[in-house]
Amino acid sequence: MALSPSHRFGQIIGDLLEEVMEPQFEMFCSSRGLYLDKSGVRGAARDGKKVSWLDKYGNSHDLDFVIEKGGSASVRGRPLAFIEAAWRRYTKHSRNKAQEIQGAVLPIAEKYEWDKPFLGVILAGVFTSGSLTQMKTSGFEVALFPYESIVAAFASVGIAVNFDEDTPDAVFQRTIDSIEAIPSDVREQLKHHLVATNKDILNQFFAELQATLDRQIEQIILIPLHGQQSEFGTVADAISFVTNYREDSLRDGTFRKYEIIVRYTNNDKIDASFQDKEKAVAFLRYVAQGAAS
Repeated sequence: MALSPSHRFGQIIGDLLEEVMEPQFEMFCSSRGLYLDKSGVRGAARDGKKVSWLDKYGNSHDLDFVIEKGGSASVRGRPLAFIEAAWRRYTKHSRNKAQEIQGAVLPIAEKYEWDKPFLGVILAGVFTSGSLTQMKTSGFEVALFPYESIVAAFASVGIAVNFDEDTPDAVFQRTIDSIEAIPSDVREQLKHHLVATNKDILNQFFAELQATLDRQIEQIILIPLHGQQSEFGTVADAISFVTNYREDSLRDGTFRKYEIIVRYTNNDKIDASFQDKEKAVAFLRYVAQGAAS
């Protein structure tokens, strides 16, 4: 089925947003020896042109950008950041888009919880405060290019894009034709305008990205847990046990597990628990290798 001109226009803005951000991420990654996976042919590390990752349930999701440590065209590295880009013209669609992004990224992030990856989203257009809060409270760093900055960027190259729901398809189509006919030098001017007018927003986003990817391990808390297992049939019995428990008891009892907390300089934290000593050591070695050098 052919796309409506309004839908096609949305795709064009979304593609422009990715095109604007790609060199920004490339520069950031190259300065740190990291690999940026983006749409397009990569090599032996993955098939096709899509940046696809499996979540903890085995479902595949297509993403916009993934920053990897130790990655290359032929080898998929450790994921340090998952970043999405999205455009929405109307607030009535923004909550659905926020949920869509969360549904794709959060299960992947949970799969790689030992890496505590950065979660980011570059938005453009109009989003409700509720949808933005929803993403932020889920752990995303959010950068929003206001709708007015999109309109102004296109206006700087002589194209009007301030449409609404009553705009006829014919007007959308004429605008699409004009955008697709823009010469490369004019398109660069358009992108430069968009970046310049959103400079402070981008600076804040990259400051948070840097804080995560350049973080160092600040403290490791390790708690070997011992004790006899106690089982209760009611909550009241459990409360009674806790109330009367002697916390100063020196009885070690049976070993249960290692509780490990890793704290980072940017306030990130990883909690893990292991019953097996070798797995606990493997975890500690893993987080040591993932720390910024």
